[in-house]
Amino acid sequence: MSSRDPHGARLPIKLDSTSNGEFAPIPLEPVHDYANALAREAADRNAKRLAIPRRSFLTSATGAAATLLAMNEAYAAAGRTGGWFDLPKESALDNQLARSALDKREFIFDVQGHFVNPSGAWTKRLPDGARPLRMPKTEACGPTKGPGTRDYLQCIGPDEFIKDVFLDSDTDLMVLSFVPSTREGEPLTIEEAAATAAIVERLGGTHRLYLHGRVNPNQPGDLEGMDELASRYKVSAWKTYTQWGPDGKGFWMDDDPGLAMIERARKLGVKTIAIHKGLPFGQRSYEHSTCADIGRVAKRFPDVNFLIYHSGFVAGKPEGPHDPARTDGIDSLVTSLQQAGVRPGSNVYAELGSTWRFLMRDPDSAAHALGKLFRAVGDTNVLWGTDSIWYGSPQDQIQAFRTFQIAPALRDKHGYPEITPALRGKVFGLNALKIYPVPQAVLDRHLATDKVAHDRGNYLEHADPGFVTHGPRTRREFLNFLAWCGGR
Repeated sequence: MSSRDPHGARLPIKLDSTSNGEFAPIPLEPVHDYANALAREAADRNAKRLAIPRRSFLTSATGAAATLLAMNEAYAAAGRTGGWFDLPKESALDNQLARSALDKREFIFDVQGHFVNPSGAWTKRLPDGARPLRMPKTEACGPTKGPGTRDYLQCIGPDEFIKDVFLDSDTDLMVLSFVPSTREGEPLTIEEAAATAAIVERLGGTHRLYLHGRVNPNQPGDLEGMDELASRYKVSAWKTYTQWGPDGKGFWMDDDPGLAMIERARKLGVKTIAIHKGLPFGQRSYEHSTCADIGRVAKRFPDVNFLIYHSGFVAGKPEGPHDPARTDGIDSLVTSLQQAGVRPGSNVYAELGSTWRFLMRDPDSAAHALGKLFRAVGDTNVLWGTDSIWYGSPQDQIQAFRTFQIAPALRDKHGYPEITPALRGKVFGLNALKIYPVPQAVLDRHLATDKVAHDRGNYLEHADPGFVTHGPRTRREFLNFLAWCGGR
């Protein structure tokens, strides 16, 4: 049994309150507690029936299948039947049947990943009273930092990042992104991100990590810094946060700062801009977290790709059929595109980082959210992202998406598509190839034969997933995160 999970208590599909640190954790509802309880009961019962240790059951495909089936049962009991995880009930006991549903071979290109440098200069500038989170020994990754605790920051550094992403999940490629920050307070600098990409390269993971260049055009120095990001670090795209500003005030993409960033991106020849929309940081400048400006700039700059990170989703607010009167959430993106006449398959892409993980809590919202996005931006323009390492290994998100299906009644009523294997393949990775340059040699040869693939094969023979998350799970932990950032 794993030293990181001595009681075998964690479930392989992580239904919990963890956030990515950009918003306060949202507690689970009773239906989620019920789903987790059903899954734990199934794990106890099925492990005994199969005469294997509980931990062995949970780390097998049957463990994931049993957890997803428990979620189905709990959601159905609560009347949430807009979608479900489509796998046979027998897969909770039949490992081969579970693997046929959960172990696929799609090309997976995660366009939103994170880690921070656990020993970077930013840690020396933490405000008084702001200290790294402390976690029980059984939940942490780094050296012990006092009785019963370990250093949380080691859990979100490069070593754990590589294990979570490239060993404990089926992810093939990932884009390393950034969090909003002042220039001097970055938890991950571009130099450190490039160094992590180099570590993966030295492992033989040819071109498995791509880099964003963080640009907050409303703070001095960022626009000018785009030149070095493009020339020295060869960034694949820019990442910006329209709700963020050094004084707490955001901007629209067609305000002066936003337009200056777009024009500079065009001049530098890196014409892909990833924009955080949704997951609002709070009420201050809330309007700038909505997608009202996206249709306008997409229509004005048809030669620029606009990647809407989180798709405008607001955690804690349910998604239903498109409502033109709603001014936030995914509806704000749909309405903005409709008003500007931006058609599906154009230059706007919807990304699912954090969004899908929260949609896993509510199959009704999941069905409507995915259905609306497929209709609004097109099935070639929805991008896979997980926001991991904050949520630990993204494997549970992958397994849940592999099996999710929109109910026929909603498909018929709202014109949502059936989620077929071909559609999943587009979302998981093929769509990202339209905008992120991946050499054909990497796709044809290196992914199947490089050292990361070899190490993954060896690791899977004795896999030891932790099923842990790394983002804040309580309001207290979230406020600690805010303190690290000077309260912003």
